[in-house]
Amino acid sequence: MTVVIGLTGSIGMGKTTASDMLRRQGLPICDSDSLVHKMLAKGGAAVPFVNDVFDGVVSEGAIDRAALGKQVFGNADALKQLEQIMHPLVRAAQKKFIKVCRGRRAFAIVLDVPLLFEVETDKLCDMTLVVSAPRFIQEQRVLARPGMTHERLEATLQRQMPDFEKRKRADIIIQTGLNKRHTSDQLTKIVRWLRD
Repeated sequence: MTVVIGLTGSIGMGKTTASDMLRRQGLPICDSDSLVHKMLAKGGAAVPFVNDVFDGVVSEGAIDRAALGKQVFGNADALKQLEQIMHPLVRAAQKKFIKVCRGRRAFAIVLDVPLLFEVETDKLCDMTLVVSAPRFIQEQRVLARPGMTHERLEATLQRQMPDFEKRKRADIIIQTGLNKRHTSDQLTKIVRWLRD
């Protein structure tokens, strides 16, 4: 049986780092952000649909993410339209990934989804992991990113389920506030437990 793990966490909580650690331990990863990038790239499945709804966002056969961002950032209706295009495409790709991995008899796989609970992808999962760190560490990490501001951080957090709510829903909470070794040790124990 292939165990489907849903991995999530709010911005700056260390989800990408945790995902990379699980990949190094041999777990196949389905990264939702990567799926979206591919779907918006030249020849991507989402390009014609996004082009139909948003004017002037296609450049050389791909979606110009900056142009699209200007139309959806701070516009709830536009963002909802974009999500109505992207979520079903991503969900179909996730289901295909699960099917392929089950066919290969993988013991466990990971769906790496920033909005795991918000878009109900947790319903595809056998267990959920939430990465979490104290708020001040989250802010330090996010504000160190190029071009990030307090305003953009707050806007992102408004779109995401609060950390405490994610932790309530999680099967396992991965604490990422100490150091990478501590995070890695927690994940290694989980992978060993699943293998056994």
